[in-house]
Amino acid sequence: QVQLVESGGGLVQPGGSLRLSCTASGFSLSSYVMSWYRQAPGKERELVAIIANTGGNYADSVKGRFTISRDNAKKTVYLQMNSLKPEDTAVYYCNARQYAFNYNYWGQGTQVTVSS
Repeated sequence: QVQLVESGGGLVQPGGSLRLSCTASGFSLSSYVMSWYRQAPGKERELVAIIANTGGNYADSVKGRFTISRDNAKKTVYLQMNSLKPEDTAVYYCNARQYAFNYNYWGQGTQVTVSS
């Protein structure tokens, strides 16, 4: 069964840090482009960070604060979030996409709340 499970969300004060994890099962992570999206209340889902093999690309709003990484052996992708702001509050979703066969999988989401 194909599954993506996110973890690591929670409540954090402004300026704090969180690390989100997304663990895959039922497929090999290595051939997938992995991404983190987020959706705040009343807003559309937006791309936060994306990683193919190494490195990553980021939304302007998180550049310099967030870092995406992957460990294919552990079937896990991470999102390190530093210097968090209240506007980072959202449900964060993990996405796995393989363009060759048009596979596209989503996790169930994890809530991140930045508030004092």
